Amino acid sequence: MDKNALLIEQLTVNYDRTSVLWDLSCSIPTGTLAAIVGPNGAGKSTLLKAALGLIRPLGGEILFFGEPLKRVRHRVAYVPQRESVDWDFPITVFELVLMGCYKRLKFWRRPSSADHAQVREELKRVGLEDFADRQISQLSGGQQQRAFLARALIQKADLYLMDEPFNGIDIASSQTILSILQELRDEGKTLLVVHHQLDTVKQYFDWVVLLNICLMGHGSVASTFTPELIQKTYGSESLLFDEAAKLSHEKLKGYALP
Repeated sequence: MDKNALLIEQLTVNYDRTSVLWDLSCSIPTGTLAAIVGPNGAGKSTLLKAALGLIRPLGGEILFFGEPLKRVRHRVAYVPQRESVDWDFPITVFELVLMGCYKRLKFWRRPSSADHAQVREELKRVGLEDFADRQISQLSGGQQQRAFLARALIQKADLYLMDEPFNGIDIASSQTILSILQELRDEGKTLLVVHHQLDTVKQYFDWVVLLNICLMGHGSVASTFTPELIQKTYGSESLLFDEAAKLSHEKLKGYALP
């Protein structure tokens, strides 16, 4: 097993003539639950899209388990930002999750009864077994996020790339998603998550990439998620971190977690 699930070397991405990522080199060890953290416009989502080949970089190399993506694409799953999805598309929750099977099917094969059974299993895992026949727009934000997580889970990947799965969802959904991500990590899977809630980084993750167009730091949360590197990453915004964390804690105190 390669020690790094993802290795990025000298990655540069431009939009027109503006640098969005500049000379970025970092690694994500196999079997870690890792966060990409940085201010708005730091290039967090761009990093995932460049890694997946959805955006062509200006330069650099990206390896998954020591190989180019085209050789190991079946080992990689992606959960996009909820805001980027057309939720009015006429598809049920069951059909959405079933789409996760198509990557491994030959073009002439239809999903089997075993695939359908696996969809029901993953829907139960994310707590949506009673919503299988709902049109996806009829779900709450947290339920929509869990549906896309189920679609990724059915792919049985080794590396999961997730773009802000905790953004704008309810407490129960956050706890469900976190529990599943930690289970996957404990099974030896690797997860790379764009995350913006600074007050939960130490609680949720064991590896962090601090990003603001350039790499500001990467490594274990214990050694890297420090006040000095947070301030380097966020500048004056970091002065609000302690107050925001305090307010977030006060807000959550009134909720009973499941």
